[in-house]
Amino acid sequence: MIRLLAGEVDEIACVAAHCDDIAIGVGGTLLSLCRARRGVRVHALVLCGGDTERAEEERNALGDFCPDATVELTVLDIPDGRVPAHWERAKRALGNFRRTCEPDVVFSTQREDAHQDHRVLAELTPTEFRDHLILGYEILKWETDTPRPTLLHPLPADVVDQKSVLLHKHYPSQVGHDWFDDEAFRGLARLRGVQCRSRYAEAFVVEKAVIGFADRTGGRVTA
Repeated sequence: MIRLLAGEVDEIACVAAHCDDIAIGVGGTLLSLCRARRGVRVHALVLCGGDTERAEEERNALGDFCPDATVELTVLDIPDGRVPAHWERAKRALGNFRRTCEPDVVFSTQREDAHQDHRVLAELTPTEFRDHLILGYEILKWETDTPRPTLLHPLPADVVDQKSVLLHKHYPSQVGHDWFDDEAFRGLARLRGVQCRSRYAEAFVVEKAVIGFADRTGGRVTA
């Protein structure tokens, strides 16, 4: 398995259509990254759920999923399932959000997601974050739209355990769904782990990236 090591990550942007998308799609990676890089700045934008209990769930969840990080969260009130009809507002909000941060990596949804809200957000993200590494995360749900990932992030077992605990702790509004359970979350993480010779992992889709190679002195070779 070829490993590509990112440089120092001090600032992260996370964008989502719904409260809990970030935690489901990238929660383990956030836990690992924030543990390794104390004081990381996390900027998050969620399009739906503002002025509801779900916004408070999201605020509390990100506080725990991003330990020792500075978290700035904005939750809009675009109606769930209607993001395509509010395209202009979503585009404007994402542009405003872009101007508040200069992230080292952006976590967003991926274009092949069958949910219309996720798909529109995935299409909009690179129009605002044009010169950034964008990692499209997968969201477990009933649609058969599981992507073919191009990047996998191995996770230790304790992080997978903590991710499941925090999901159930912070999103009581979702616990009644038949897909929202420990077995489902752990099963997907195990599958992605098999695909990268790890026990567990989270998976991402990378549309485009630039690579550089270090020379023998540790310097970087550029084209």
